[in-house]
Parts: sequence; structure tokens; C-alpha cells
Amino acid sequence: MSFQIKHSSKGPMSEINVTPFVDVMLVLLIIFMVTAPLLTVGVQVDLPESAADSLPDDQEPLTISINSKGEIFIQEHQVGFKEVVPKILAISKNRTDTRIYVRGDEKINYGRVLEVMGTLSGAGFSKVALISEPYKQ
Repeated sequence: MSFQIKHSSKGPMSEINVTPFVDVMLVLLIIFMVTAPLLTVGVQVDLPESAADSLPDDQEPLTISINSKGEIFIQEHQVGFKEVVPKILAISKNRTDTRIYVRGDEKINYGRVLEVMGTLSGAGFSKVALISEPYKQ
């Protein structure tokens, strides 16, 4: 028996196998899709329902949350009532046209939410809005 060895006239293959790369990217995409909804503001607030339309999101707004105990949070950081305006001014770089969303727990006294909103309006902030859950029919 004789064996013939074929020698190819082509040089080494220089193409990259992209299949493992695509597999890794798809796994990362799925991980980000699953974790993205969990990256919302971390303070637990039961929002009241409203039939009002949603506001368009053109940029990341500042969010002030008031939980059921009356504690005030800027994003996820707890602050005292007297510290709200100075911290918001520092975060917004003294721009009073910054959009601020107020999230008030439905169990909290309405006066507490108005107190925070009134303080912000008194400091010159003109774009202060309430956040609520969409009305369920």
C-alpha cells in the first residue's frame, strides 16, 4: 500500500474564526437586557396611579424620592430636608432649568410632597414634576 501526501500550494489560513466572538457578544447582550430594568432608582416607593401622559425623556433627570417614612432621597442617597436645595444646586451646577422628578410614596402625607416641591420651586427650579404609575384599567 502506498500513501500519497498532498501538499497544498496555499499558505497558512489567516482568517479569524468569529463564531466564538459572536457567541460571547450574544451572551453579554442577554445579560445587559436582563439587568438594565434593575438599574432604576433604588429607593422603594409605591407610586400612585394616574391617567396623565408620560413626559418625553430627552436627558437623565434628577429624581427626588420620598418613601413611606417621609425620608427624602436624591437618586439613591438619603438627605435631610434642609440639604435638598443645596445638593440639587450642586448636582445641577446652579442650573435652575434642570428637570427634577419627585417620586412620593402613595402612603405619605400629600403635604410632605408639596413641601419638597414648594422648596424646589422657591429655590428657582421651574421644571419640577411628579411621577406616578400609569392608571390600570
